[in-house]
Amino acid sequence: MELVLHVEDGHAFRKLKDKMLADETVNRASIVFKDAKLYTSKAGNIIVVSGTEDKLKAAAAIAKAEKTADGKHAAAELDGKEKEEVLRKLKEEEDRAIEGMGGIFG
Repeated sequence: MELVLHVEDGHAFRKLKDKMLADETVNRASIVFKDAKLYTSKAGNIIVVSGTEDKLKAAAAIAKAEKTADGKHAAAELDGKEKEEVLRKLKEEEDRAIEGMGGIFG
């Protein structure tokens, strides 16, 4: 299971990243932090959390609680085609990295 979040504000992204890494439940999940421009047409950053349902719920709660300076939610959950596109591009990137390692050690 994956949770894909988009965070436009840089300051809010850093705070959210620190809180997720500090949380005892969330930090046991696989967490990827990337530049959103590489995976979407949006500015900012994306956070992909992969893990069990309890880890995703904890990550979503942290994201929902984090606000920007103007009081808006710092992160928006991506779903549907947008989420699938981000996950597809991440998988392709991972596959290319594995192929590259095969060339080095193969």
